[in-house]
Amino acid sequence: MNITRFAPSPTGYIHLGNVRSAIYPYLIAKQGDGRFILRIEDTDRNRYVAGATELIMETLKWLGLDWDEGVEKGGPHGPYYQSERRDIYHAYARKLIESGRAYADPTPAEVIDEYRKADNAAKIPFLYRNHRPTEEVAWEPGIPLRFKSEPKAVKWHDEVMGDLETGPEVMDDIILIKKDGLPTYNFAHIVDDYEMEVTHIVRGVEYLSSMPNYLAIYEALGIDHPKFVSLPHVLAPQGNKKLSKRDGAKSVIDYKDSGVLPEAMLNYLACLGWNDGTEQEIYSMSDLLKSFSIDRIQSSGARFDEVKLLWQNGQWIRKIFDEKGCDALYDYTVSRDHAAVSANAANPSRDSLIIFWPESAMNYDEAYRKKVLSIIYDRLKVLSDLREYTSYFFEDPRVDLEYLQSNKFMKKLSETEQRDLLTAAIEKLTAIDEWTADNLQSAFNELLEETGKKPAELFSLIRIAISYATFSPALHLTCEVLGKDRTLARLNATRSAIVNDL
Repeated sequence: MNITRFAPSPTGYIHLGNVRSAIYPYLIAKQGDGRFILRIEDTDRNRYVAGATELIMETLKWLGLDWDEGVEKGGPHGPYYQSERRDIYHAYARKLIESGRAYADPTPAEVIDEYRKADNAAKIPFLYRNHRPTEEVAWEPGIPLRFKSEPKAVKWHDEVMGDLETGPEVMDDIILIKKDGLPTYNFAHIVDDYEMEVTHIVRGVEYLSSMPNYLAIYEALGIDHPKFVSLPHVLAPQGNKKLSKRDGAKSVIDYKDSGVLPEAMLNYLACLGWNDGTEQEIYSMSDLLKSFSIDRIQSSGARFDEVKLLWQNGQWIRKIFDEKGCDALYDYTVSRDHAAVSANAANPSRDSLIIFWPESAMNYDEAYRKKVLSIIYDRLKVLSDLREYTSYFFEDPRVDLEYLQSNKFMKKLSETEQRDLLTAAIEKLTAIDEWTADNLQSAFNELLEETGKKPAELFSLIRIAISYATFSPALHLTCEVLGKDRTLARLNATRSAIVNDL
């Protein structure tokens, strides 16, 4: 049975690389009918950010990465906050002290800094084991505890990077327990993974340089280590360095709030550094559980491409509409998160939950918003595009003749021609008894024949007059949703403005 964990630090927003380091262990656990654990590594109290743990849990829930045990849920290996596991770490620390593999080190920080400067001046690598105290001190909380290394060459296997080895020069006397009594990551994760029976450690390649020290601690404790799965960096768009905030990297929640679907984010990040050898690009969770394998994870960095993410998001918007219908897609546009939906369970369609529609949409009922969504969805890259693409469905646009005349097709028509074409359109549409898309399309086709104008000229004039937007869906569908009275009123408003301008 595969047992994996996601063990983030609550030090700020959860970024794309973090989330990928949650997706892969989740898939490994679920493929092996195993357990996925959420553990919070909060021993660095100086970098702790209030609310970060809640943000981590919200992100995992949004992506559908539900953990089997851990924070909030509990389980047989708790507690799941490292700051609450102090006694466990101290018990393992005493084992190392008793076996002669750890020692108390009261050396002041300024003295250690002097050692470092001296080694740098002598142009030799700084290794603390070369400055190990000669006098033994009994360890107690308040005094740092160091591992007593026994440098030697080591070899190990990484499931992604293959067989690796290093010489003795990289092993050192690293700190196990800090002055505040809390463990360092270097010690805590080894104890926790052993206690929680983790079978696969999935984390970034930046930890590879510390592997010799980790292996030495495993050996000193007399415990077996899990399988190691090292993930290459997520690279900046230029592909020349690790993605960071300086490169404009946003948090996963930022993408969520802009209208990226969880399915698309999961799909994109899972494929960022992994592929199953096919040309397939759209993967559902069930697809990933069938296709994912560790041996297909790339050993080189994967370049983050926001354009590709947004393209996949557009594909998922259409996929959900086509496979599940407009109602299913609409649900994504009106609820921010699990908590919001739960808090308003008695009234799930209340307007206060709308986040991706224009504010004016709140004046219309759900049925009307769904009609708008049904003709606009295939142009959306993110759900927040609804605010820009649909505002004219909910409020009358301001007549702007300057905007109208700037259109490349309108430059071929005089204002008199524009007036006459709008008059003909108003007369033709007024005569329609049943305001349906089919009848509207027939009327527009008749107008083309009667006026002798090109579709681009006639339809651009009508489209602008009813929307004054850079984009609108097919004209007959737009008019059908707007309704007869509003369509005619807007055509008349533009016609009147042109008449007054003549």
